Amino acid sequence: MADEQNLDNQNPETPEQSQADVAEDLAARVQSLEEQLAAAQDQSLRVAAELQNIRRRAEQDVEKAHKFALEKFAGDLLAVADSLERGLELSNPDDEAVKPMREGVELTLKLLLDTLARHQLEQLDPHGEPFNPEHHQAMAMEESTHVEPGSVLKVFQKGYLLNGRLLRPAMVVVSKAPADAPPSIDEKA
Repeated sequence: MADEQNLDNQNPETPEQSQADVAEDLAARVQSLEEQLAAAQDQSLRVAAELQNIRRRAEQDVEKAHKFALEKFAGDLLAVADSLERGLELSNPDDEAVKPMREGVELTLKLLLDTLARHQLEQLDPHGEPFNPEHHQAMAMEESTHVEPGSVLKVFQKGYLLNGRLLRPAMVVVSKAPADAPPSIDEKA
């Protein structure tokens, strides 16, 4: 019995204290579990957002692949259109012997350009327009009093856009302001 009293004296907790400790332990455990739950929910939301971003990027990649799948093929066809246009430029429209061939080339070129346009390939013919470095490549500059400086005077090669994206820039000659004429002998005097 003395041993029991020693144990009671060493552990003077009352039943209320032990219940308070248990309640405190449970509250701490609940707090810990709530924190773990919040962390898991946060991680779950982040993973869901990442999956949504991956799905969206994949859809955009597929859309771009469909949109620009014709880029290489269309680029190769541009040489054909250029050749047909050069043939028309070099042929004499007044020559009766060449007239039927010229009409055939014109129809073939129109058919080709219409087909390209159906596939969102847009021709850039900037003659007379202001120079746009995003769509034009300046091959030379010429002085001109007939047009504003910075305007396209000549088009060596037409440019093309595929779905609004530059496929090939137009190669152009750009106007510049004429240099002041050297003063004449009368003006020097």
